[in-house]
Amino acid sequence: MALSTQERTTKTSKTTKTTKTTKTKGFIYMAKQLYNPEKYTYRVIWSNEDQEHVGLCAEFPSLSYLAPTVSEAINGIVALVGDVLAEMTKSKETPPEPLSLQQFKGNIAVRVPPERHRELMMEAAEAGVSLNRLISDKLAR
Repeated sequence: MALSTQERTTKTSKTTKTTKTTKTKGFIYMAKQLYNPEKYTYRVIWSNEDQEHVGLCAEFPSLSYLAPTVSEAINGIVALVGDVLAEMTKSKETPPEPLSLQQFKGNIAVRVPPERHRELMMEAAEAGVSLNRLISDKLAR
């Protein structure tokens, strides 16, 4: 797999900025933005056990950051993810793609027992909607 690097120079009124772009298999990634910790998905919850807020990252389920305040917990987990991304990049590991950058088709394949399928079809028919609409509405609740 051949990698090609191009340089693009952006001039502003006072500074000149050079950004390296790497092209791999037709995809172009901006080197600084590829694994930006701010693009990952975060959540802060309260831990009754620890009596502190816990910062979590959906793409890195094994990471957490305890802090006394919500803002410290979110800032801590973002910094921790940044450190992990730097280590993964240094060791040539591929970090998970941020959920915010992934493309979703909107299709979900779900297996249910035949009896439940029949019940859902009957419910959809009685409501005058498609099975897809019925299930989508149920998921939205």
